[in-house]
Amino acid sequence: MENLNYKVNPKENIYFTIKLLFSIVIYGLIAFAIYSLINTSTPVAQFLVLIIYGVLIALYVFFATGIMIGHIKGNGIKITKKQFPEIYGILEKQCEQLNMEIPPVYMMQSGGVLNAFATKFIGRNYVVIYSEIFDLAFEEGIDELSFVVAHELGHIKRNHISKRLWLFPSIIIPFLNSAYSRACEYTCDNIGNALSPNGSTLGLLILASGKTGYKKVNMDEYINSSKNETGFWLWFAEKVSSHPNLPKRIENIK
Repeated sequence: MENLNYKVNPKENIYFTIKLLFSIVIYGLIAFAIYSLINTSTPVAQFLVLIIYGVLIALYVFFATGIMIGHIKGNGIKITKKQFPEIYGILEKQCEQLNMEIPPVYMMQSGGVLNAFATKFIGRNYVVIYSEIFDLAFEEGIDELSFVVAHELGHIKRNHISKRLWLFPSIIIPFLNSAYSRACEYTCDNIGNALSPNGSTLGLLILASGKTGYKKVNMDEYINSSKNETGFWLWFAEKVSSHPNLPKRIENIK
């Protein structure tokens, strides 16, 4: 099967380049600082304190992520050929189109939240889909779930999780991290739309109106009315958010 063609949001590459250049500078300064500490009369104890703090932070992140993965494996339901085979079939086909390995995908109870996410731990990718989306798929149709799965696979395909980890120093630049994240979301929406065009717009609309209200929403009116909403806090809320406002995401793929 030929590789899938999809549009990468141009801002994703722009923001990635800025983050990369800034992170290289920060890593260089850290290396220089360590070199200076080693080659000066700075007490060894002070140098060890810096190293210990760095190791402790790394261990905290490692164990926190490991505990989350353990919780997912211990409580989620893994999608396999024998467990939700119709969903696994979609996953298998989409991964083939994206020319990537099939990651472990789990369904988890969400307390009513309609969402999904991709994560990574010790070099392995994972996808978690909340059970409310599964309920919707089995009640109304599977296209919307297919879009959600494709969107999360997009994050893995584009290696967004690892990039954010290695470019972590750039987080100190105001708004840049959020802007990069929003551009990545647009790209993954494009991937989802390429893989599941029948479920893309409704898949996003469900996030705004829920699994029953979405059927009564006038899509065009929703998008048009959002353009009339203005103000500083509306603008600022999006600038600090990791995701674009939903009407913009829907318009992007429409």
